[in-house]
Amino acid sequence: MPKTPELANLYWSAAGLYPGEGEISPYDFETRVKSTARAGFTGIGLWHTDLEHILVNRTLRDVRAILDDNGVGAFEVEFIADWFVDGQRRRESDARKKRLFEASAALSAHHIKVGDFYNTPVTMSRLIDEFGALCLEARTIGATIGFEFMGSAMIHTLEESRAMVEGAGQDNGGLIVDIAHVTALDIPFAAVAQIPRRHLVAVELNDNVAKSAPGYSPGRRKFCGEGAFDIQGFVAACRAAGYDGPWAVEVFSPELTAVPIDELNTRAFGSTMAALVAPAARQPTPLGASGPGRSLQ
Repeated sequence: MPKTPELANLYWSAAGLYPGEGEISPYDFETRVKSTARAGFTGIGLWHTDLEHILVNRTLRDVRAILDDNGVGAFEVEFIADWFVDGQRRRESDARKKRLFEASAALSAHHIKVGDFYNTPVTMSRLIDEFGALCLEARTIGATIGFEFMGSAMIHTLEESRAMVEGAGQDNGGLIVDIAHVTALDIPFAAVAQIPRRHLVAVELNDNVAKSAPGYSPGRRKFCGEGAFDIQGFVAACRAAGYDGPWAVEVFSPELTAVPIDELNTRAFGSTMAALVAPAARQPTPLGASGPGRSLQ
């Protein structure tokens, strides 16, 4: 009998924030953790700016105790950018990396998320070298590095992303696959199904109107089942790739910032779980169709 899926609520969903309208949650950390636990989540995401705010009055040991007391694991800590450049941007990135590595080790995080928001020009050979070096450094604290490809990154095709990860050749480094970015970049589900399992770090779920519909934006997301995404087809592709780890929820929109945190968590959990355990009679789209159509404890 298939095991019950584990779910983690990522930072922007669990914090009740919309990216670009602030980075520090209006909710106390302990309030967020308790709310995610009540909803049924076993993991939560942490964002670097908010974590620094938390640590003004709490220690990492305090944060770990709050997580442990509520049966919630640190699914991911994010976000490291500029890990492949030089100069001042790299110095700032290295300082953030040090803080997030410390947090990951203290909290036993499932992975650390890295990427790029600026379409920064860089050669593939440098990316391979820098990603490999980042993974080697992360290995010293037992951490896994997940690269999230997206339209704003320095590379955003699945082929390039696989080339970087596979070229680096580190078994603690891989890809984070978000259905929102797969859809936005027109990546076929068949290509997702071909990602080697050893390089599939995490999968993120959400929904949206069809890409061709008025008002579509990958930066405005809906709960699973409230849009037009073929979530069952996407999940089937990830499972075909061998993914059997925790599933992550990342939903945000300006409208959702007015929704109380308990309702956010309850809706996020219920809608995503329904998509993951959809009746077998509901056949997913064939794997050739495109996007639109470690334990937490």
